[in-house]
Amino acid sequence: MKAVFFVEKEKYGSAKNRLYGDELVSRQSITIRDNSSVEKEKEGYYMLLDGEDEAIKKAREILKDSAKELKDKEAKDIIGIIEKQESSAADGFGAIFG
Repeated sequence: MKAVFFVEKEKYGSAKNRLYGDELVSRQSITIRDNSSVEKEKEGYYMLLDGEDEAIKKAREILKDSAKELKDKEAKDIIGIIEKQESSAADGFGAIFG
């Protein structure tokens, strides 16, 4: 299961620490990008969580006061951008170590 959250710049440090401080959530795949790297104007950070349903539910609870969960098209757009970036990075490493 995947979920995308937007965290305002001021709340980022606290939100990140709480996610990584939770034993269940921290074992999931957590990808964080700032707004400029995903070509968005609103200042803040996008957090993509990919993992077990229970961990995503826990992350929602942890972030309920500090982040907004993105839905539908907005979430799919961010997931697509991040996955494309990661794929490009993996291709680059393959070319180097090929």
